[in-house]
Amino acid sequence: MKIHEYQAREIMARAGVPFSKGKMATTPVEVEGIAREFGVPVVIKAQVHVGGRGKAGGVKIAQTPEEAKEKASKILGMNLKGLVVKKVLVAECIDIFSEAYLGVIVDRKTKRPVIMVSASGGVDIEEVARQAPEKIHKHGVDPLFGLHAFEARDLAFKLYNDSAIANKAAKALQQLFQAFLASEASLAEINPFVTTPKGEALALDAKINLDDNALARRPDLEALRDLDEEVPAEVKARKKDLSFIKLEGNIGCVVNGAGLAMATMDLVKLYGGEPANFLDIGGSSNPEKVTTAMEIILEDKNVKAILFNIFGGITRCDDVANGLVESLSKMKVKIPIVVRLTGTNEERGRKILAKTNLVPAASMSEAVKKAVALAKGGD
Repeated sequence: MKIHEYQAREIMARAGVPFSKGKMATTPVEVEGIAREFGVPVVIKAQVHVGGRGKAGGVKIAQTPEEAKEKASKILGMNLKGLVVKKVLVAECIDIFSEAYLGVIVDRKTKRPVIMVSASGGVDIEEVARQAPEKIHKHGVDPLFGLHAFEARDLAFKLYNDSAIANKAAKALQQLFQAFLASEASLAEINPFVTTPKGEALALDAKINLDDNALARRPDLEALRDLDEEVPAEVKARKKDLSFIKLEGNIGCVVNGAGLAMATMDLVKLYGGEPANFLDIGGSSNPEKVTTAMEIILEDKNVKAILFNIFGGITRCDDVANGLVESLSKMKVKIPIVVRLTGTNEERGRKILAKTNLVPAASMSEAVKKAVALAKGGD
């Protein structure tokens, strides 16, 4: 789960990470007041879950409180890569001497947190990794013992020759790591971490991605979710206990089980199609879930065909069939639906669907081939 920059700053600041002054605002008048409080100039940053805010016009510097109000009025309400800006972060401008990148990620290969640092801060770390990977220094952290002070100092001295600045950066690294652990994050980064001509060391930006698997036991973190920033279909699916991720293709996939869903999407690609989504209706689905799945997929105007690929283990094929029939009775579906049912009560399910106009398939390959052909306008 993504959170806003101002929220990530708050989490990191609680762990002791030093930040420039900053406050969130929702109106131009609030922005003007903050600018008067901090003193000018200030930087106004759109709070949306997308990258490249500056290039898109979502980050502006104001030299006076009145200018801050004017520029905030242009940022608030703007459409930034499909998202409407409803909040901004107002922060004091800092004289920058140097910029660095500090980050923590979960490395699934080594199954441990990895610290990444680079003296090439202030730019996308992905770009640095592509063009100059030798500029990124990595260190795996033992999850039992955490990040030791000597390890943090070793990383900091890869960024700075000045021992005083390096010690400040090492302390910030340990604090960043504590924030990463405390928020059960999958990623936490500061970009840039800056030094000033006066020898200060400060974080100017913060990003945290939270691990969705931790949210069930962390209502404090779940409360940080901004539903305005999420795809409405994904919000609706989550409320109904469906796993749904919107993609860019035109074949709507409804599958039970994450592994089968991934395999289904792979097969769609293999046969020349493009999946429109990942949708797992779960291991103990009922007709209501199937109806919800249909509603969510049909909201996507790009979908040209729907593929149901159901393996009946705990899931009963007749439940899925009844859900489909119920859905079709409630909505007008003008696109073809291919259905493959196998497993528990598959014969009952097939008998239920035999009275409909749905396209049957005996195997997974047959179902996918039919769905791909129908999406392309074939028979």
